[in-house]
Amino acid sequence: MKKINKLTIVLFMLLNFGSYSLAENNFFEKGKNKYDEKKYEESKFLFQRSIVFNPKDQNSYLYLAKIYNFEENKKEEKKNIDTVLLLDPKNEEANYMLMEIELKRSNYSKVKELADNFSKICNKLCNKKNSILESLKNLEPKNES
Repeated sequence: MKKINKLTIVLFMLLNFGSYSLAENNFFEKGKNKYDEKKYEESKFLFQRSIVFNPKDQNSYLYLAKIYNFEENKKEEKKNIDTVLLLDPKNEEANYMLMEIELKRSNYSKVKELADNFSKICNKLCNKKNSILESLKNLEPKNES
C-alpha cells in the first residue's frame, strides 16, 4: 500500500512539473503572438507570466526590452537587456540593442567596445554593425586621449 502511495505522489509531481513547463512555454508563445499583433500591454503581461514560471527565459526578457523600447521606457529596456546578456552574453539582438542605447547616450568608448565584441558573435545582424559604426564616426570621442 505504501508503494502505491509513493508511486502516486511521484507520478503526480512529474505530471505537475510537466504542466508548469508547458504553461511557461505557452505564455511565451501567446506573448509573442500578441507582440506580433502589436498588442504590447497584453504581450507584456504574458512575457512577465512566462518569467514567473521560468526566470531564465531570455526570450521573454528580450521581448520585454523591445516593448519598453517602443514605450520609450529606457530604464526598463536597459534592465531587461542586461538580464538577457547575463543569461546569454552572446545574444546577438540584445548586444545590438545595447549598442543602440549607448550610441544614443553618445558613449563613444562603450559603443566601440561593444562593436568589437559584436563582430565576434554576430550571425544574422552583422550588417547592422556597419550602421552603428557609421553613426559612431559622427560622434566626438568622449574620454579619449
